[in-house]
Amino acid sequence: MLDEIQTKIEEEISSLMHELNVELPAHIKVAMEHGDLRENAEFKAAKERQAFVEARLGHLTTRMIELSKIDLSDLAYDRVGFGSRVNIYDVELGEDFTFTITAGDFIDLDAGQVSLESPIGRGLLGAKEGEDVTVQLPTGERLYKVLAVSTLPQQLED
Repeated sequence: MLDEIQTKIEEEISSLMHELNVELPAHIKVAMEHGDLRENAEFKAAKERQAFVEARLGHLTTRMIELSKIDLSDLAYDRVGFGSRVNIYDVELGEDFTFTITAGDFIDLDAGQVSLESPIGRGLLGAKEGEDVTVQLPTGERLYKVLAVSTLPQQLED
């Protein structure tokens, strides 16, 4: 899982670096050729995009540093945490869901991934198999029963 996240971040960093160093300078140069920069919407848009790309690169670089500091031996073997595959039963809906707890802003609901920073991720953190957990969602409290937990250390053993 760590490798997958790092690969996605590295791909995004590579793409943003290309945009920052190749595409944006070309857009800025063309916009500058149009004259008065105070009223030049193309120039303003390119500069705003440049600022966004630089900020995003800073954020992604920080995420890579955080990921490199994760020590798998520190992760719980029997409780929900980063990288855990969790199967829960939603008591109110009468349905069960399976997802993987991911780091920070790495979210892909279609692939069954929920961020550790999300309400569900935070609410389930530290839960054990068989426990009932009340999670505070934006729509109110929701009761879940943890049906199964496969932690990252367990997955790496398999």
